[in-house]
This record gives sequence, C-alpha cells and structure tokens, in this order.
Amino acid sequence: MSTANKQRRGTSPSAAPPDEVALDSSFEGDYRPRTDEAPQTSNIRVDPVHQVEFLHSLADALNTTLDLNTLMHRVGDLVRAVIDYKIFAILLINDRTQELWMRFQIGHTPEIERTRLKMGRGIVGQAALQRRTLRIDDVTKEEHYINANPEVRSELAVPLIVKNRVIGVFDIESEIPAYFTAEHQRLLELVASRVAIAVENARLYTRVSRQAQTLAVLNEISREITSILDLDDLLERIGQLLKRVIDYQMFTILLWNERTQQFEHRLSSRYGERVKRERTVAIGEGIIGSAAQARESILSPDVRKDPRYVAVNPETRSELAVPLIYKGQVIGVIDLEHTRVNYYNDDHQRTLSTLAAQVAISIANARLYQRIHEEEQRMERDLEMARQVQLRLLPPQPPRMECAEFAAQFSAARSIGGDIYDFLDYGHGRVAIAIGDVSGKAAPAALYAALVSGILRSLAAQHLSPAALLSALNDQLQERRLDSQYVTMLVAIWDDSNQTLQIANAGSVQPLFVSLLSSSSRTTVDVKTIKAEGFPLGLFPDVQYEEFTISTRTGDLVVFFSDGIPDAENANGDMFGTDRLAKVLKAQRQPTAASMVNAILKAVSDFQSGTEHFDDETLVVLRAL
Repeated sequence: MSTANKQRRGTSPSAAPPDEVALDSSFEGDYRPRTDEAPQTSNIRVDPVHQVEFLHSLADALNTTLDLNTLMHRVGDLVRAVIDYKIFAILLINDRTQELWMRFQIGHTPEIERTRLKMGRGIVGQAALQRRTLRIDDVTKEEHYINANPEVRSELAVPLIVKNRVIGVFDIESEIPAYFTAEHQRLLELVASRVAIAVENARLYTRVSRQAQTLAVLNEISREITSILDLDDLLERIGQLLKRVIDYQMFTILLWNERTQQFEHRLSSRYGERVKRERTVAIGEGIIGSAAQARESILSPDVRKDPRYVAVNPETRSELAVPLIYKGQVIGVIDLEHTRVNYYNDDHQRTLSTLAAQVAISIANARLYQRIHEEEQRMERDLEMARQVQLRLLPPQPPRMECAEFAAQFSAARSIGGDIYDFLDYGHGRVAIAIGDVSGKAAPAALYAALVSGILRSLAAQHLSPAALLSALNDQLQERRLDSQYVTMLVAIWDDSNQTLQIANAGSVQPLFVSLLSSSSRTTVDVKTIKAEGFPLGLFPDVQYEEFTISTRTGDLVVFFSDGIPDAENANGDMFGTDRLAKVLKAQRQPTAASMVNAILKAVSDFQSGTEHFDDETLVVLRAL
C-alpha cells in the first residue's frame, strides 16, 4: 500500500501469475527472490555482522508484549532501524469481510487510513492475494496501483502469513524510484515471518481477554437482571446493561402476545432516546420475525441487501436479531441496529445469544411475578368483599331484653374466618344464641360458614329446641355434604320470663358459668364449666343431642367462646388456656356483659404481645339482670 495511502498498489509486470504462485505456497510464505532480478547491493543499515544483534532485538520486541498496539509501534521502530522510510503501514485482514484495513500507519492521511481494501485491490491487495512479496520500482507503471499519494514512486508490500494463512501485509512506500532493494525485501520478509506469529498471538490474547471480560460482564448483568421483578424496569435495565458489551444505535425488545399472535414493541430506543412504536411483527415478518421463526439469531451485515429487511429506520445498515427462548417457546426478540455496514460481527452474535438465555428467564420471571401480583391484588379485593359480606351475616347488634343483656365480639385470624355467631328471635321473650366454628380457615371456611348461617336462619322460624335445632341442622348439612368439612356449634335459648337457659352442644367449646357466692363475711366469684357435649355437625347422619336447662340469678354470667380464645399463643408458644380465662372472669367486680367482653379480649391481646393470631376469636357474654 502507498505510504500516504493504502489505495494505490500494483502488481509487478514480472510477478508470477497467481495460479503459479499457488503451486509453491504450501509453506509459511513464499519469500524467494524473483527470477528476473539481478542481485543488488544496498546501503542498508544492518550489515551482516550485526544481523544477529538485530534478530535478538526483534525477538525481544516481539516476545515481551501481547498488547497489539504496543507490538505495532515496536515493529514500526524496528523496521525504521533497518529501512529509512516516511510512509509505513501494517494492514490486517478482517476475517469476516475479507478486507484489509490499517491497524498501524505512519505517513498516511486520515482518509487513506480509513480506507478498506478488498483482496486483490492495489499492490497491497495483490500481495495478500498472491501470498508473496511485491517490490515495485515504479508504481506509475503498475496497472493495480491506486494513486492515493502522487509523490510516491516505489513500494514494497510483504504479506504476513501464519499457518499458511495470510493475516495481513507490511507496506512501505517511498518518493524515490527503485528505492527498495533485494536486501530491503529480504530483511522485511525476515521481520514479517516473525511478526506474523506475534500478531496472531497478540490478536488471540486480545480475543481471549475480551471474551473473559465479556463473560465477567455477562455474569454481572445476569445477577443484576434476575433481581428485577418489575417488567418495565427490567426491560429498561437490560437496554442499559447491554450497551456495556455491545454498542448499538437502535435497540428494541419485542414480546410475544399470545392473544394477538404478534410480537409487540415493549421497549425501543433510538440514539439513546426512548421511542414509542405501535407496529407489531408477525412470525416470519422481517429480520425480527425470521429470527423468531427460525429460533436462531440472524446477523445482517447490510440490510439493503437483505430481502427480509423491513425499513423502519431508513438509516439502518446492519442489524442483529436474537430470539428469546424460554422452556422451548419463543417469548420475544432482542433487536440491535447500527448505521454502519458490517458493524456487528460473530462475537457480538455469540455474546447476545448467550445473554438472551438469561434475559428470557428474567423476563419470564418478571411476567410471572406481574401475574401473581395482579392475582394477589384481585384476591385482596375479593377477600375484602367477602369480609364485608361475612360481617353482614353477623347480627348488627345484640338483642335487648328486660332481664338480660348481651355483648359479642368477633375477630378473624385472617381477612375472613370460619367462626359464626347469631341471635335468633324466638318471640315471647325468647332468643336463641348460636356460636359455631367451621373447620379450616380463610375463604373455604368462610364460605362454609355462610352456608351454615343460611341454613340456621331458615330453621329458626320453626322455633325448635336447641337439641332439635342441632339435629335438623346436621341433617341439612348431610344433604350438602363436603368432604372433610364440618362445624362445631353450641345453641342456647334464653327465656326472659323465667331467666333460664336451655343448652345443647355439637362439639363446640364448653361455655363457662360465672356466679356470685355470698357468705356472712364476703362475696366470691365462682366459675364453672357447663358440661355439654356432642358430635360436630356434618360428619354423621341421624345424630341426637343432649339438652340442659340452667337457672340464673341476678348478676350471673354465661360466657360462650370459640377455641381461638383459650388456644391463643404467645411468642414462647404458651397457650392462654381456660385457667387464665377463669382468672380474668374472677377478677371482674360487678361487670356488665360489654365490660366482660372487653376485659377478656384485652387479657388475650396482652398475653399474645403482638404475636400473630392463628385462629378466629369469637366471644358472646350473657348477663342475667
């Protein structure tokens, strides 16, 4: 190539044809002198005595660095030490495009430095194509010479050959005709034979080092994107992180929409600015759709020559599209575009394909999290509605009687629960008290509790006794039997006319009877358990229940409660128990029904000290007036 340019090269008229050279090119290169040239003496800077010293310097320069830039500068200095030049260049071959480009130069203009030469073009291209040295005494007489510098008169181009493969060319140009001699050629060939190996080693080291750095960055990117669960944040971060390993000017992530059977733009950027695109892409449409259809990446070095390309960005010249595959399904495509032809290469393709696997997993996780989050929000709304419905099933306020007062409180362990209580008007100063606990918790228990409550209210119109009411309710549940579903329930009928209480129990917690015992010296509080028992409802058919009648006096209390009260646990796993409940009952002096309810619930809450409730808590207190 010319010293001020790489676009003017020529083939010597005396050079052997390419087909003849091919017969003798089975070695590291053919540097034999041309048959038509006579030996020349040259005023070269290295005499035979100092050639060994020069070779030592050359070996030292080549063996002490693996950095390609450093290597190129050292080679330039070494060549200048033996051949005085003003214009010098080392050109390397791009394996993908098979073009020669200047990796190092002295004396060329910036325009020439940026020039790319095809194999066979100019003297440099001919030297690479013919795989042999071309020494041109007068470039103006060469048909292949590209006149980039009108001052140049002679040129010497030596191919760099490694393992029988041309990887580049040394090129020296001079403004003096026939400046380069056979001795120049011999020395430059000697340097080239060793530099070629050093260049290949340096390029290999650079490639391996770059790959190691890329893998480290990919690992870092993978760790970061797996921690992002918001899909929009994830896609934006992928675009930011991807630029650390592959530069791009236009970037797009498209995701597959199962409903429309199209790829939709979820994130697009153009020259660093976020843009909105409404266009969808079908399977097989354009480079993006083709990559998804083939389930493999597509690298288009020049989209103008690619019939698959759909012109969205008219300035685009090269494009790289990689499908995102998760569990065998294409869920999206990453697409990169650039305004330069041949910008993306095989390394870019491998890097993006490697990253795409992790991106696909992260996107799938983010979409799954998004669906779960939306489902949770929907369930929260449904549970809140169910809670409101359940509260409407409970009596709005206790009944008012002349000879008794009532108080009740219900607290669900979760947003909705399986405990129920009700006051059923029996007329003539009578009211039925029902308190139950459905097996299980949360929504299933609440639904079954609603069923039990509905049946209970429908039977209340018959004004059945507690035992008969439980038997009838059990029969109704048997007709609507659900596997492993049952309810414990206690029914008590208060008769205000004689202040008596009829009780029947179907597996519920036995209530406590609190009475005042007076003596000549003091008044004490007595707490007894009402020994009423029976099978839970819904388990067995044709069950009969026992019934008890209790007479009360003024100030007596009957405390009905679900197992969530005595079974409440503190942080140490200790249960509140009926003994602590009895102490609370005994500690109250002349309580009302409402104050007794508040005292019990406060004692339970203090005992738990913020520990999460694991069971529903229901409390009903009857006080005889």
